[in-house]
Amino acid sequence: MRALLSVASREGIGPFVRDLLALGVEVFATDGTREALAGEGLEVRSVVELTGAEPIAGGQVKTLHPSIYAGILARRDQPEQLAELKAQGIGLIDVVAVNVAQFAPQVGARLIPIDEAIGMIDIGGAALLAAAARNYAGVAAVANPARYPQVIAEIRQRGAVSAELRQKLAAEAYGLVAAYHAEIAAYLSNIAGEIFPGRLAMVLEKVDDLRYGENPTQQAAFYRETTHRAGALADATQLQGARPSFNDLLDLDAAYAISADFTAPTVAIVKHTDPVGIASADELVEACRRALETDSATCFGGIVGVNRELDGATAREIAENSYEAVVAPSFSQAAIGILAHKPQLALLAVPGNPVEGPRDYGIANLDFKRIAGGLLVETKDELGLDKTQLQVVTRRRPTLEELTDLLFAWRAVRHVRSNAIILARGGATVGIGAAQASRQMSVEIALRRAGDRAKLAVMASDAYFPFPDGIQAAAQAGVTAIIQPGGSIRDEMAIEVADRHHMAMVFTGRRHFRH
Repeated sequence: MRALLSVASREGIGPFVRDLLALGVEVFATDGTREALAGEGLEVRSVVELTGAEPIAGGQVKTLHPSIYAGILARRDQPEQLAELKAQGIGLIDVVAVNVAQFAPQVGARLIPIDEAIGMIDIGGAALLAAAARNYAGVAAVANPARYPQVIAEIRQRGAVSAELRQKLAAEAYGLVAAYHAEIAAYLSNIAGEIFPGRLAMVLEKVDDLRYGENPTQQAAFYRETTHRAGALADATQLQGARPSFNDLLDLDAAYAISADFTAPTVAIVKHTDPVGIASADELVEACRRALETDSATCFGGIVGVNRELDGATAREIAENSYEAVVAPSFSQAAIGILAHKPQLALLAVPGNPVEGPRDYGIANLDFKRIAGGLLVETKDELGLDKTQLQVVTRRRPTLEELTDLLFAWRAVRHVRSNAIILARGGATVGIGAAQASRQMSVEIALRRAGDRAKLAVMASDAYFPFPDGIQAAAQAGVTAIIQPGGSIRDEMAIEVADRHHMAMVFTGRRHFRH
């Protein structure tokens, strides 16, 4: 039995080779792998003994040789192929252990010239794996170091790798090669400015199997993007608590995205992917209190997202209420000690972005909606607005205090499912209407939740008001200013109602639907 090795990751390679040699397997390796093994006191043969040729083209061509590929690809059940190899003095290769240097983390972690990135692309290793996987009927294509002990166990027990394991190894190898090439394609498309290439390849690696999906009858798993280098929930470290469920992860992602969208200390409390409270303040603990005040009953059992290190004071505020999980950039030692008394509360810390700045490419900047037989793909909805772009359409202009709240509410409303309405005052939500069939209904829900707090509050709507009824209801409840995209054929009616109640209203010219 013969094995060919060419590994970028040295994980487990020493014990693997030691066991192969002990089992009488002839081991050949490329120079880098041989040097690593020699450092562990293991001597293996060079691929030059198989090819009869030294590496050329600056070392790029080492294993791309007929003697190697014939030994891998020859069918063991085809006597004429075996006779052909024997006549040319070519031996069979039964195990191919190859892993390539990861491409995505290298080009995603820092900004590098394209020529350097191209030089990182592995040709020989990917080709070896594909060839070995193609002939899995007789060859074990070992792409994952975690498989080494299993391969050794089968050779020791059976004298060969079983057909069942070879098939699994082939699937893994093809998956790795496909993902590797997809990452390269995504990178080159990004460099060329192609947002939607003719073939969109997504590369995801499994993080964990989940207990179940949205419902107990559904199976589920958690995957993360390999091309995404910016800090994200998929990269979070869990500090305590039960593993998040499928639904928890959706809410954790929403809570962190909302809080991270604000620059001031901000807390977002989320249930079923919609915020039930958002607040910004000078101190994180005050933001936490005010977010809870939006709807303290609905916040029960919610997910808390913050955009600062969670400090002790905020941790004490959280500990006094009932939440499922907290997600933050980091947690102080004081906060960890306080929340340790609530061991069922999950704590997740999301790493920050690299100092140099990541290169997000592939699907990192795209959003998806699943439909039968395909995907709808779009760029992410960005805020894309500052106060200089606002168009005041009423006779009264907003005061500075109203304008500050209007901008807060406009940033918040794009995180709420349509038809979305936010009522805010003093940098905090006081009422939220989400995911209703009509905008009027969302206004009514937001006003009902706000109660007396609607007086002197401002209102944000993610899309225009098709009828002025919602504006009329808001005015009667004491709302003083409105921010909305505008664009309805009935805008003049909406403006007339606002003017009649001495309200200020501004148009953004930009919609933020979230289905």
